Order: sequence, then structure tokens, then C-alpha cells
Amino acid sequence: MYDTHCHLDAECFFADLPEVIENSIRVGVDRFIIPGADLRDLQRAQEISQKYTEVYFAAGIHPYHIDDYDEDTLESFIQDKKCIAIGECGLDYFRLEKGKEEEIKEAQKRVFLAQISLALKYKKPIILHIRDSSNDAYEILKPYMQELKGVLHCYNADSILLNLAQNFYYGIGGVLTFKNAKRLVEILPKIPIHRILLETDAPYLTPEPHRGKRNSPEFIPIIAQKIADLCQKTQEEIEIITNQNADTLFWQTNH
Repeated sequence: MYDTHCHLDAECFFADLPEVIENSIRVGVDRFIIPGADLRDLQRAQEISQKYTEVYFAAGIHPYHIDDYDEDTLESFIQDKKCIAIGECGLDYFRLEKGKEEEIKEAQKRVFLAQISLALKYKKPIILHIRDSSNDAYEILKPYMQELKGVLHCYNADSILLNLAQNFYYGIGGVLTFKNAKRLVEILPKIPIHRILLETDAPYLTPEPHRGKRNSPEFIPIIAQKIADLCQKTQEEIEIITNQNADTLFWQTNH
């Protein structure tokens, strides 16, 4: 299985990363993608990917860090062979400074469009972060539907985003196991099964029954089993399908 979105460059993994990777491989998770969120973490993500053959990374700027956007720096990382995607990037309207809402939204849109341009320039898939902003994100992405490919990380269960299924995949993680995830549970069977990817977003969004602990790629089997239950498949079938999906998006795209 693959964890297509895990922040292994986070400080909470500094002390025991080798054990985390070893334990993940032991339970069947043997490929990892570290998304780019903050320029300050990209070098560590790159170094981890160079140390472990199973680890790859993406280069991008999260909407919360748009003030640090530097295209030259991003491009220097994008040219690394282990960099297989752009992002995570997109729009996040969850926490906007009062009185500056429109200004921040416009700034996020500019940086989002800049990273879409990088994905097209380098012919790499894009990892999308969309929170409380689905309509605006959809309008931005719609003109690029013929050429842009990517994944909606931590898919938020907004039905408008299902209209992107022709070119985009849907990252499903531990949120699916939460008691309050009714919308996601209801919409999951409507996602084309050949468009689902497994992810943890480790160290965040730890699945049940491990809520309260640090999330880890080791918990991917829990997510796979929950998807299998909701889609009336076996866990093994979900593993095979989601591996093929990840191969198609990330590895076939880059070779």
C-alpha cells in the first residue's frame, strides 16, 4: 500500500523516523509521499527522500504560507528526480483574518494559480488543499481540466468537486473513520473507485481507534478496511485498486 500524503518531515518524526518507516513497511505500506507545505521544510523532505528509496516528495506552498512563496526556490526542488508532484497548494478559507478576508482570498488565488502553472510547465500532478473554499477552487480548476491532473487531498465531501473526477483523484484518510464524518461516508460510494487514493496526513487526523495519538503511515490499513466496508470490497481489492491509482497519477506521469 501507499501513503500518498504524510508529513514525515514534521518535527514530531525527527527522533524515530527510521522506526516509523520500518513499522509501516512491516504492515504493508511501502511507498510514501511527503507533500510540500512550507519552504522551510522542503530541504528535510528532499533529504528524507534521498535517504529512503521508498520515500518521494512534492514541492509546494500551503495556503497558510503564501507569504513565503518563492518560485525560484520551488523550481530548484521540482527538478529533483524524487520530486513527483506540485503542492500541497490551493485555497483555505477556514481561518481568515477579520477585515482582510477578501485580500487574503485574492492572495491565495494568485499563489494557487502560480503553482498550477508550475504543474503544467513541469508536467507533474498537483496535490490540492481545499478547505471551506470548494466553489472558488472549482472555478479556478475548471479551465485546466483537459491538461491538469492531481489529487484532492483530504477530500472534503463537497459534491461540486466530484465534477473534477475526469482528471482528479480523491485522497481519503483517517477522517473517514470519525464519528462525525457522515457526509464523507455518504458520498464515498459516489467517488469512482478508480479515483480513490489512500493517505494519512500524518501526523494529523489520526483514524479511530487511535485518535489522540500521533498519526502514522502504519495506520493506512485501517483506512483501506473502512473504504472496503463502505464500497463492499475486500481490503485486498482496495489495496490493489488504490496502488494502481497512485501508480497512474504519480509514477506513470513522471516517467
